[in-house]
Amino acid sequence: MKKWVIVGPAHPLRGGIAALNERLAQALATAKEIVRIESFSLQYPDFLFPGKTQYSDSPPPKDLHIDTSINAISPLNWWKIGNKIARERPDCVVFRYWLPFMSPCLGTIARLVRRNGHTVVLCIADNILPHEKRLFDTSLTQYFVSAIDGFLSMSQSVLDDLALFDTTKPRTLSPHPLYDHFGEKMPRSEALTRLQLPDTARYLLFFGLIRDYKGLDILLEAFATLRTQYNSVKLIVAGEFYADPSSYLKQIAALGLEEHLILHDRYIPDEEVAPYFCAADMVVQPYKHATQSGVTQIAYHFERPMLVTRVGGLSEMVPDGKVGYVVEPSSQAVATALVDFYEHQRSSYFEQNVVGEKQRYTWDKMVAALESLYQTCRNKKTLPNS
Repeated sequence: MKKWVIVGPAHPLRGGIAALNERLAQALATAKEIVRIESFSLQYPDFLFPGKTQYSDSPPPKDLHIDTSINAISPLNWWKIGNKIARERPDCVVFRYWLPFMSPCLGTIARLVRRNGHTVVLCIADNILPHEKRLFDTSLTQYFVSAIDGFLSMSQSVLDDLALFDTTKPRTLSPHPLYDHFGEKMPRSEALTRLQLPDTARYLLFFGLIRDYKGLDILLEAFATLRTQYNSVKLIVAGEFYADPSSYLKQIAALGLEEHLILHDRYIPDEEVAPYFCAADMVVQPYKHATQSGVTQIAYHFERPMLVTRVGGLSEMVPDGKVGYVVEPSSQAVATALVDFYEHQRSSYFEQNVVGEKQRYTWDKMVAALESLYQTCRNKKTLPNS
């Protein structure tokens, strides 16, 4: 039995990274490991946070040890936390890395932990290169990467990016597991009742935080084309704007989509997620660039077909023509796939294949990948076993 510390956001912070950290901790505990999460008391200063709030109103996850102690902008705090974890001498510390802004904080803590001569320091890399680039991204990322013993990536594109900074440290690929904490699949009729939507229409879903790189503008153009042939289809857009909404609202008006689009402009808490997916015929992710996406794994959990674009690691997760579509990130390509979906009534075929394909993404596989990476790094460092 080993002791693990996961360093990254967790409840009461919200979002997909926090959700994965919590679910990973539960999976490690199921595997009879001792695990706790070292989370943030301050993750971002308010003026740097693009949303309405960083915090969730949902109840905390049960049976998890979460310490909210890291201040992302306080060097004195980094030393305090790094030395605290080093003194604990856990067998393995797993850092989540998603943004160069976090490099000074996480890189410093990692360096301090490694000084104890016992702990293996791993990283689950959501991104190596950020979606939205800024000055000093490269140097900040290098500072963090150099402090880590081994890396787990959830897409090949992130491993490729890692090679820009390091080519020698152990690394492994383990796909993003299912987000299976949103409850069970429900009948479409129940989902529509909860969303107060009529069952006379069909629905497509764009879900999650709305950022420019996620390509909602592409989908709106494509949806307008679809409606010329299938006017009973409506588009649900459910998520908080992390970009200026004015350009999207102008586009919706210019395309005449106001009556055909259901816009829920807010963060969707965990307990409200299920109806959106269960009401949808297909989940559409028209991203302009990406690494991997937790939305894909929610769709797998609720056994919904998907349309993704051929960017980053999205195509690795969605076999084209089997569980959905992989297309170029253009409105024409998205529209062609949407028309094909309804014209050839592919929903049942895709849904049947999703049920089998989702078995690739179980949590025990990620735990096994981390365990193997940990052992490789321990052997490479010739650390003692106790």
